[in-house]
Amino acid sequence: MTTIYVDGDACPVREEVYRVADRLGLAVVVVSNGSRPIRPPGRANVAMVTVAAGADVADDYIAERITAADCCVTSDIPLAARCLARGGRAIAPGGHIWTADNIGSALAGRELSRHLRELGVAGGGPKPLSKAERSKFLSGLDLVVSGLLRARP
Repeated sequence: MTTIYVDGDACPVREEVYRVADRLGLAVVVVSNGSRPIRPPGRANVAMVTVAAGADVADDYIAERITAADCCVTSDIPLAARCLARGGRAIAPGGHIWTADNIGSALAGRELSRHLRELGVAGGGPKPLSKAERSKFLSGLDLVVSGLLRARP
């Protein structure tokens, strides 16, 4: 069965994920370290998992469980890379679909951004998602999940 894993602490598109999962009858696992309380959605197909606090604990949970039949929703590029390495799929909340062809340059860009932040050249976090980005996310998630469902034996 296809499962959508959600890197939950900073995910702005959880409601969109729930709607897609409801429509397609998919399971959703929202993984959080509890640093930001997430209200359970009250849906039978959605499991809320709270892991211990600590760097990458939620990422480790997802990366250790994702399979080739699954998808992860994350803005964390290293987690996306780990999911791809295990054969899973990954999509960012803005709708960008991570692939083997683009994850390497994304990791390099992330490292460059980190270096620039350390130098004080760049700063700030992600901006709120626009309506267009939410729409792009829904289209991308539908594309990824549809591909996974077609690939099932």
